[in-house]
Amino acid sequence: MFDLFQLEGPAKARRIVVAMSGGVDSSVVAALAAQTGAETIGITLQLYDHGAAVNRAGSCCAGRDIRDARAVCDRLGIAHYVFDHESRFRDTVIEQFADEYMNGRTPIPCVRCNMGVKFTDLFRLARELGADCLATGHYVRRIEGAQGAELHRALDPARDQSYFLFATTQDQLDYLRFPLGGLPKPQVRALAQDMGLAVAAKPDSQDICFVPNGDYASVVRKVRPEAESDGAIVDMQGRELGRHKGLIHYTVGQRRGLEIGGLAEPLYVVRLDPEKQQVVVGPKQALAVSAARIVEPNWLDTAEGRPVMAKVRSLAKPVPARMRGDWLEFEAAEYGVAPGQAAVLYDGDRIIGGGWIEETRRAMAEAA
Repeated sequence: MFDLFQLEGPAKARRIVVAMSGGVDSSVVAALAAQTGAETIGITLQLYDHGAAVNRAGSCCAGRDIRDARAVCDRLGIAHYVFDHESRFRDTVIEQFADEYMNGRTPIPCVRCNMGVKFTDLFRLARELGADCLATGHYVRRIEGAQGAELHRALDPARDQSYFLFATTQDQLDYLRFPLGGLPKPQVRALAQDMGLAVAAKPDSQDICFVPNGDYASVVRKVRPEAESDGAIVDMQGRELGRHKGLIHYTVGQRRGLEIGGLAEPLYVVRLDPEKQQVVVGPKQALAVSAARIVEPNWLDTAEGRPVMAKVRSLAKPVPARMRGDWLEFEAAEYGVAPGQAAVLYDGDRIIGGGWIEETRRAMAEAA
């Protein structure tokens, strides 16, 4: 299976560094790398408090997971190193996550983590170790094209993680390997079982690794105690309909939890106004967006003016669109487009690139 790593030359002369989270996917990647005969080294970044997360299921890069990664490496007879990146993770991911919610935006910390702590720091460590590549357990494919390495969706659409990897640069892509991109998850678990890996039946991590039980608000409160400042829930004409207990409890497109009685029609969160501490609500058609302005873009190919398929939420279906300067223009109105989320562009299965949604242009103008 050495072709999964797309490396030239004799295997015994190669060195592969594997990013190991302690889960089944990265463990299988380490096993596949070791089977090639290349020198294989597992690296785990400890991203948050070792003690606090040691027994929490559904996390990654904490106590139990570090032990699992070490046990897999021992089973495979390969080296395993753990690097403490807790403070950097807190500063660049967790605190930014809290600030984004405070500013009325909807963040995606997994992308920020990949952009910074994981890929940047793991790349540096892998290169310092003299590795020929850095391999991860992400479900995405790296394909050699006419102009070099390309990033493509995973063959298994249910596992595809390309949305979270749009910020991968060309230099990073040249060095990265994704051996699992062409495999379905059941086959990966079967491989783990056949290889005798104790993590073969380990549950996948759920939601955001540092958010226990999906309670985003509790994390934001802990980092920013002032986050629960209350304010008004207003309609699109500014009339007060109710009160809220903090912007951190709301996101664009949300319907439940508004607790407004006596309504003739369902209302949705249309936007959040941190300056006025207001939640603005309106009918579903008020969520219709014709375009989104993109900032901090990362392009793996030219996007300007070409027809693409755009994905504006991790669980959304890609829709037809075009880039016009900084604006991503949708062929038909798109709903629930939230500042702080990512817009990722595809040409077929290939990722062209993407960026962060800074603002939107509504298909239905708000009344003055």
